[in-house]
Amino acid sequence: MISESPFFLTKVECPICKTINEFETIKVGAYTETDRDTDFCPTGRTWKNPRYQAYNPLLFFVATCSNCFYTKEFNNSFKEWKSDAVFKTYRLKSIKEKHLELLAKADSVIKAIGAELDPGRFPNETAILKILLAIIDETLVEKQTDLDLGRFYLRAGWLFREMDKSENPNLQVMRGYLGDIDRKFDDLKSSVQRIESGIKGVERAVASQFENDSISVDIQSALYPIKDKYNLELASFGELMSLADGKLEVLSQVIQEHKKLAIGSTGDDSQPGFHGYRSFYDFLNQLSEKWNGVPLNEREALDYAVKYYVKAFEDGRNIAKGNQQIQASYLIAELSRRIGDHQRAKEYFNTTIRTGQEFIYKHKGDQSRTALARKILELAIEQGRSNLAEVKAG
Repeated sequence: MISESPFFLTKVECPICKTINEFETIKVGAYTETDRDTDFCPTGRTWKNPRYQAYNPLLFFVATCSNCFYTKEFNNSFKEWKSDAVFKTYRLKSIKEKHLELLAKADSVIKAIGAELDPGRFPNETAILKILLAIIDETLVEKQTDLDLGRFYLRAGWLFREMDKSENPNLQVMRGYLGDIDRKFDDLKSSVQRIESGIKGVERAVASQFENDSISVDIQSALYPIKDKYNLELASFGELMSLADGKLEVLSQVIQEHKKLAIGSTGDDSQPGFHGYRSFYDFLNQLSEKWNGVPLNEREALDYAVKYYVKAFEDGRNIAKGNQQIQASYLIAELSRRIGDHQRAKEYFNTTIRTGQEFIYKHKGDQSRTALARKILELAIEQGRSNLAEVKAG
């Protein structure tokens, strides 16, 4: 059914405060994506239930405790943290102490972010804020994972990009709800029309008997009382349907007024407000005074992503040789190109091309193993040319 929820709920106990949270998990097949940008950002997203069209799946990429705002990537590792002996024995105590200490501060950055989470009214903004909470909690780990920090900032950059390219996401949410109302109203009109058609069918069937010359006059005379009853009841039905048609017209006008109020009188949407702030940018700008890890736009988010991807690439502990290594070096190159660091982009495009060619040659007999490397190699060559062209043009 088109109105079916694209989510199911997953209960997870917060490892910090023990609150039992029910997190929304996206059902398989709830949406489709038709393409990817050159930094692997999904594009062309379509939800089966259009009510959720304004929702980026990244809103559900991390899970945030409703009580203490502890935030972690919403994967099986987090869902099953109670079975993770290493986490419970060596990491949990330190993370818990640091998180609660940061939460208790008078100017707590965690509390400042958590207080503004509002997925219904501000889905993209909330998705970014939840990722920032995940970044904060990752930095509290004794040995933070730079690869994860790079991944988190990259996704924040994707969200900024979507917000810049699309209309006010609040309007998208409203359009989703309004579209659902339109479809239900069309269903109602069709139902009324079917009833009207059914009544006319009964009228024709009744008339065909009482106007049938093959039936004797005596029988027709005997049936006149029944004919009068038919006429009385069918006339009542006619009055009801006339009333229903009038109500449909009034309801249609209400829907049009709803649309006008919701999306037709928005004024200047270039800088929509965010809670009590002039804009989401204004909130982030004030937040950056509490914590220096806050990106204010896509470029800054990608800048942070490059920083942590480079650290992870040079360290090498969390990046496996082969496809993952090739993909990481390509991402560093492409993100560097996007933020204008053309020299670093050139260096890492060359690294990607060299390691990609070596990997493909080494495993030339295994098409499935080299498929991703071939795709990334093609991207590296193409985007490397774009990088050179941008240098020359600049």
